[in-house]
Amino acid sequence: MPSEFEIIRRYFSRPARNAPLGVGDDAALLRPAPGCELAVSTDLLLEGRHFAARAAPRPLGHKALAVNLSDMAAMGAAPRWATLALALPAADEDWLAQFAEGFYALAARCQVDLVGGDTTRGPLAICVTILGEVPAGTALLRDGARPGDDIWVSGELGGAAFALEHPENAKAAGRLHEPEPRVALGERLRGLASAAIDLSDGFAQDLGHILERSGVGAEVRYADLPKFRIADAALEQRCVLAGGDDYELAFTAPVAARAAIGQLSAPLRIGLARVGSIEAGPPRLRVLDAQGRDMALTPGFDHFA
Repeated sequence: MPSEFEIIRRYFSRPARNAPLGVGDDAALLRPAPGCELAVSTDLLLEGRHFAARAAPRPLGHKALAVNLSDMAAMGAAPRWATLALALPAADEDWLAQFAEGFYALAARCQVDLVGGDTTRGPLAICVTILGEVPAGTALLRDGARPGDDIWVSGELGGAAFALEHPENAKAAGRLHEPEPRVALGERLRGLASAAIDLSDGFAQDLGHILERSGVGAEVRYADLPKFRIADAALEQRCVLAGGDDYELAFTAPVAARAAIGQLSAPLRIGLARVGSIEAGPPRLRVLDAQGRDMALTPGFDHFA
């Protein structure tokens, strides 16, 4: 069984392309590009809470990084560096090799260097910290939505939540276990979007964070939301509005940006749907059915609920 230091050397030490110093010393050395601000985010994934016991390690390596990359996308930041802390019940070399393969495959695609971290023995837990760059003053924030802005959503909603109840559905399971972070879209939305958030805890709940921070209300047309199609209408509604783990982007933008945003869809190969509008008033979300009636909203994911 490999030691802690052999695990790091064998599975998590690769040359850093975007940093003066990566793994191997007491700390990494980073050099942000001139005129850029650093965006930093951390996510902790626990076995039994965020992923099932005995989850396949390669998709888990992908997802551990993807959920952090999604935060960079929501900020309009270009991801550059990551650290990884792992608690492992045992130093299983086959598990480690597959986990690292999934992690590094996505990291290479998004030009992210793993520059540090830690390992220890314990219940399986994965903690990634991601650092990215965004030109000063251009980050997408949650407090910029204004009355009259359009509300947009990328991709499809509900597939990951559906997979939790129907793991046999291969397409839905792919959405849950290997989400595609919308990094390129986030960067292209700088200067177009007025506010943005990634959809990790459910559409209604996450959009509510924008409304709260911006001090505005919103009206959304359920029929216009891009959906992972589910035969059971009630289940579809719950998955689309309250299901988590989609890691799509919800964002607001002025009406004048409609054409420019619409032109992003084809080159990025991402569906972009205009689903509603921001309104003056208290931070309340109204979702309307096909007859224009208010739909009941259930809470999204809460770690302490």
